[in-house]
Amino acid sequence: MTDAPLPAPWVNPVKARLARGEYVVGMPVTATSLDLALVAAKSGFDFLWVEMEHSPITLETLRHIVLATRGLPAVPIARVPGGETWMAKRVLDQGVHGVVFPFTSTPALAEQAARACRYPPRGRRGSGSGLAEGTWATVPSYFDSADDQVLVVAVIEEVEGVERCEEIAAVEGIDVLFVGTSDLSFSMGLRGNLMHPDVLRAAERVRDAAHRHGKHCGRPVASPESVQRFAADGFQLFHAASDLTLFAEGARAWLDPLGRATGAPRAAY
Repeated sequence: MTDAPLPAPWVNPVKARLARGEYVVGMPVTATSLDLALVAAKSGFDFLWVEMEHSPITLETLRHIVLATRGLPAVPIARVPGGETWMAKRVLDQGVHGVVFPFTSTPALAEQAARACRYPPRGRRGSGSGLAEGTWATVPSYFDSADDQVLVVAVIEEVEGVERCEEIAAVEGIDVLFVGTSDLSFSMGLRGNLMHPDVLRAAERVRDAAHRHGKHCGRPVASPESVQRFAADGFQLFHAASDLTLFAEGARAWLDPLGRATGAPRAAY
C-alpha cells in the first residue's frame, strides 16, 4: 500500500500573474450584497477588493463574500481600516487571499503589515486558522501556503510615504506598493486633482522604487483606457470602478436612449 500523493502547492493567481509581468484588475466591493459580489467574481476581474475602510462591510459580511465566491476566478482581498496587526489577523482568518494596508507611510508600518500576514517565525499572525483553512485551496500545509501566497499591499497615500518609498519598498514581505492617488492629492494640497503633474510624478517615483526592489506597483483607474495607459507605464495592479459605479454606468447606458439617465459621468483619469 502506497501513501497518497500530497496535493500540489496552490499558487495565488494574482501573485502568479504579477510574477509573469502581467497586469491585474480588481473591482472594489462596497455594497453588502453577496449576489453582486458573486456576479463580479465571475465577470472577468482578477480579484475583488473588499472595501472595509470606506464602506459598511463588516467582518461577518466579508466572511460571507469569501464563502459566496469560493472557487470563482476573482480572488478576495480586503482593505482593512488601518494598519494594526489585529485588523489583518481578523480578515486573514476569514480566508482572504490578500490584505491591503492604508496609509503605509513609513518602513516601520510596512514591516508591521508584512509581519501581520505571516506566522512565526516570519511574522506575528495567530494560529487560529480554522475558518481560513475551510475556504483555502487544498494544500499540504495551510500555514506554509498562506505565508507564501497571501498578497500584501502597502498603500502609499501621503507625502511622507512618497518621501520614504525607497525604504518602504525595501521591506521584505511587501508584494505591492499601491499609490492611493486621491488621498495623496489631498496630502499634497491638491484636493482631488488626481491628474496634476505633481501627483503623476509622485506615483512614478513610487513605481520606480518598487521596481528597484523587485516589488510590483499599482494605482486606481477609472476606465479601460487608463488601465492600458498605466500598464504601459509599468503599473500592474489596478483598482477599477466600484460595484456601485459600474451599476450606475450600466443604468446610464441603458437609460440614455430613453432620455431618462441622470448622474455625473465617470471621472477621467
